[in-house]
Formats: sequence, structure tokens, C-alpha cells
Amino acid sequence: MRIVLLTPVALLLLLAAIYLLTPMATLEHDVPRRGYVDAHAHIAGIGAGDSDAFVHPDLADSLKFGFYLRSVGVTRDELREHGDELIVRRLNRTVAASRHVRRAVIVAQDGVVRDDAVDRAATRVYVPNEFVARMAERYEHLEYGASVHPDRSDWRERLVEAKRRGAVLVKWLPAVMHIDPASRRYSEYYRTLVELDLPLLVHVGREPVSEGAGDDLGDPRKLALALQEGVTVIAARMGTDGSYEGQPTHERLLSMFQEHPNLYADISSLTRIDKIGYLVEALKVPDAAERMLYGSDWPLLSVPVVSPFYHWPDIDLSTAKTIQSIDNGLDRDVVLKKALGVPRAIFERSGRLLGQ
Repeated sequence: MRIVLLTPVALLLLLAAIYLLTPMATLEHDVPRRGYVDAHAHIAGIGAGDSDAFVHPDLADSLKFGFYLRSVGVTRDELREHGDELIVRRLNRTVAASRHVRRAVIVAQDGVVRDDAVDRAATRVYVPNEFVARMAERYEHLEYGASVHPDRSDWRERLVEAKRRGAVLVKWLPAVMHIDPASRRYSEYYRTLVELDLPLLVHVGREPVSEGAGDDLGDPRKLALALQEGVTVIAARMGTDGSYEGQPTHERLLSMFQEHPNLYADISSLTRIDKIGYLVEALKVPDAAERMLYGSDWPLLSVPVVSPFYHWPDIDLSTAKTIQSIDNGLDRDVVLKKALGVPRAIFERSGRLLGQ
């Protein structure tokens, strides 16, 4: 029994010794003077203050939402006291302190729309445009990402208003919002996006938040209509969840690049423990890097979801130790992705594509 107990202790001591004896690496900071634009940062709320945001009770009581709040560094009691704006304030402060990122796009999230109203029973997360637009106007390091469900009767007016308020993109989560991107009744919506010069950020692949509902709506090939109409489409997280017709979603997405020059993919979340290897392999696909742009998936940027040590041997221990020591989450995300081989052009593309 003593030998059995000593074995894990000895292993822990050995790992601790290796960590302590591993020297810190000296990393080059190839950072343009103005910094990068993070095209994909999340905010959510419980409706505290005047946000009008909400999270479905089942999700609000889950470990997922609890982990989201811990990642931000806030509690439900703090949100009730200071309002959901506290989350936005934390992100703005993080961007302001970053050496690498100068602005971040905070994205709204429309709900499931039925009879021209949000169906709260069917909606998992709702983050209103008005709240996000107001926060982006109030905080200097944040940009407004709108979300307008195409089944709203006033979708055109909402898109025009979003553009007027400074929106740099529109976001959909088809599986969560119950939108079929291939439906031809959305053709006029797509043409309006083109007229307003608003890219469409779309989650593709299986969507964990949807808990299986509408997963077929995440097939990247359903984006063909929007692409044919001329919309600049950004596939979130490079489609690294699930598969369709036996083909992994990300491979299905990457195969579409050659046919659609207006199709892009952001690299948000690709350092997470459940996505190890996707980014390194995608960078090896010929010309794929020319269609990638930077996003962080803030605030999910730290242990246990993300750690540079998870990426050994693509990252050596000295480099991982240095990256782990970086306090600012956005800086840690950028340096980690650089260490995995992401070229400077990908980080710079977000700003150019979004007019920033």
C-alpha cells in the first residue's frame, strides 16, 4: 500500500522538479505598434443593471456558465450589485493592459425568434444589440458585433441601425438560434449585409450550448448561399466540432476555401484542451492561412481549458513556462498562438477585414 501511495507522490515531485529546473525561454515579441484586433470575444449576463440579457435557467445553473463567470473573475452577487456591465469593464481593462491587442469585438446574440419575439423558453443565451452597442460606445477598446435574427420582420431596420451604431460584423449561431443558412428566403438579408459592408460571423459545426438541437444547421456547406450572394463569411472556431456525412467539420470548411474567396475562419478557441492539434494541422493546409484571422474566444483563455503545457511537443517546456507566466490573458493567447506557428498576417487580418 505504501508503494502504491508513494508512486503518484514521486511522480508529482519529479514533475515539480522538471518544472523548476526548466529555464524560461526568451520570446521575440513581433508586435506592430498599433496592436491586433480580436474579432471574437464573448460577453453574457444575467439581466442585472439595464442589460436585458438573460441565460436560460438550465444553462445559468450549469457548470458551463459558472466556469464562464470564474473565467471573467466575477460572481453572480457582484453582477447583481454592479450590473452585467461589470463583465464588459473587465474585458476593456484586459484589452487596455494588453501589449498585443488594441481592440476586441464584443458580440451580441439574438435569441430564437417566433412570432417576431424572442422565445425565452427556447433561447439558451440572449445578449441584446442595444446593450452591446452601448457598451462599445462607452468603452474605448471595444467594438460592436451585432446579432440580428433573419426571421424578424424588421431585420432590415435592425441591420441598418446596427451599422449606424458602429457594428463591424453580424453574428449567427444557427444551431442555437434555429436558423437554416441555406434557406433562400434569407437571400435579401444576405444582399443587405453586402450593401452595408457587414461580414457575417457564423458558428459552424456541432454546438455544445445547443445540446444537440439543430446541429444539422451547423453544416458549413449551408453557407454556400450567403457566399454566392457576396457576403464576407467568417466561420467561427474553424468549425472544429463534430462532423457531417462522415467528414470532420473543419475539413469540410477548409475544402470550401478554394471555391469561395470571401470565406474566412477565425482561430478563436483553438488552443483549448479539446482542440489540441487542429491549429497546427490547419496551418499546414496549402493557402489556408491566407483565410484565417485572429479571435481569442475571451474569457475562456486559462487553465483548465487552456494551457501552453497541453501543446507539448509542438511547444517545448521552456517556451510553455514563459507563456504560462504572462498575466494578461489576451497577451498569453497571442503568444501561445505565435508559438504554434500562427504568422503575423493572421493577427493583422482581423483589423483589415473589419475596417479597424
